[in-house]
Parts: sequence; C-alpha cells; structure tokens
Amino acid sequence: MTVTFDLETIIAAPIASVFEASLDIDAHLASMEASGEQAIGGVTSGTIGLGETVTWRAKHFGITWKMTSKITELEHPVMFVDEQVRGPFRRFHHRHLFEELDGGITRMIDEISFSAPLGPLGRLVERLVLDAYLPKLILERNEFLRADLESR
Repeated sequence: MTVTFDLETIIAAPIASVFEASLDIDAHLASMEASGEQAIGGVTSGTIGLGETVTWRAKHFGITWKMTSKITELEHPVMFVDEQVRGPFRRFHHRHLFEELDGGITRMIDEISFSAPLGPLGRLVERLVLDAYLPKLILERNEFLRADLESR
C-alpha cells in the first residue's frame, strides 16, 4: 500500500530563498540534528542539483538507516522532486512545491508518498508508526527552515 500526505508551510521569505534553503544539505542536516543525521555520500554539503544524489545516515527508532536520494526533477524556483534510489522504503517520493504569495511570503507544499517493504508486515508498520512519524519529521524540518529564513 502507498501512503500519501501533504503538508503546507507559510514562510515570510522570498520564494527563491525558500527554494534554495530547501535544496541546501547543510540546512537539512541542521534541521535533523536530533536524529544525528549525516550526509555520507554524493553531495554532502551545499546545494544539491538536478540529477545529483545524497546518501543520508540517521538513527530512527534506535536503528541506524541509510538512504540515498536523487533530485529527479527541478524547476527553479517553483518545484523539485527527490526520490529514494536506495534505502529502507520500497518507494519514497517527495515533491516540493513553492508558491509566491503577496508581500514576499512563500507557501511551501510537501507532497510525499511512500511504501514500506515486507508486504503485510510493512503495511502494518506504515499504519502504526510511519503514518504519524514521517509527517512529524517533515514538519520539524519545515519549522527549522521557517525560523531560520524568517530570522534573517
């Protein structure tokens, strides 16, 4: 089964700044400090671009995970997609959308779909754990970006 969810974050910053911060590996690492996330392969610092990959290592649920993501679509400054190419999910697809609102405000929308491996056991984990955990994780990242961009 595929799980999907959307999140919306309003950030009082120009669209180009929000877009660039969302592609910044260092900003991502700072936002995920609690999980000890590290960029260990591919683009490990600075801005990631179209066709490039990053391999993340992080600890979630007491287990160390590795996941390699690739930027598969990019239309500056309104959209990019990152997808898992190796890692713990059967499928992980994250579409980032950016919309400029009046007064230098940006609406950032995350459209995420994922499926866990392991058939029926994976579907159980999706419903009992990941369905709540992943939106919370993305919200934490977005709140970090919002606070950082709005403090500049």
